[in-house]
Amino acid sequence: MTAAVHAGSPTLDAGKTAESLSALGYAVVPGLLPAPACRALIEDYGRESAFRSRVVMSRHGYGRGEYKYFAYPLPDPVAALRTALYPPLAAIANRWSEALRLEARYPVDHAAYLDICHAAGQTRPTPLMLKYGPDDYNCLHQDLYGEHVFPLQVAVLLSAPGADFTGGEFVLTEQRPRMQSRAAVVPLDRGDAVVFPVRHRPAQGARGAYRLTVRHGVSRVRSGDRYTLGIIFHDAA
Repeated sequence: MTAAVHAGSPTLDAGKTAESLSALGYAVVPGLLPAPACRALIEDYGRESAFRSRVVMSRHGYGRGEYKYFAYPLPDPVAALRTALYPPLAAIANRWSEALRLEARYPVDHAAYLDICHAAGQTRPTPLMLKYGPDDYNCLHQDLYGEHVFPLQVAVLLSAPGADFTGGEFVLTEQRPRMQSRAAVVPLDRGDAVVFPVRHRPAQGARGAYRLTVRHGVSRVRSGDRYTLGIIFHDAA
């Protein structure tokens, strides 16, 4: 099962994504966005009409840097990614719910899932762009915005490591029951995406599936500017 993002771009292989999430806790999708699309999104960062709010991380203890939430209607490339990536990820999310014996089930169509969010008062769009400069970083966190939380999200690196910036690695940690946390540094090139859990993922133990708690962040940028597109599938209250 695959999801076409847009003409000429790669697809997300749900089988490989599920296998990587199970084995590593994340899945990399190489070249999800071509370089021209990455550059176009970066150029649009200064277009204030495209965004509903701006957050300066240091004011809230989130780290250093800033991010902006897109406003509805989302720009076409962002809306297309959100719509196309959701169905294969919803299939994975439903299997996770079954494994963890959770009640939540996710419709196949993203518009139907947004209807559920909006009926609960979660009406503000959550896709965002993040900008980091020298010495900026993002503390480990989870993107939780209300009662309804879709368990997977996607981040797309828009800048070129080594050319546009140095440092700024994407980092995940997993808290395992009665054990110390495990960290992973995820290597990404420009246009690559990483699929990762928002809050929890299942792991198989001797007595069946149990939950691992996941947080994500970005290490310190040593030089240059690093831009990222974040695709979150639930809306915010």
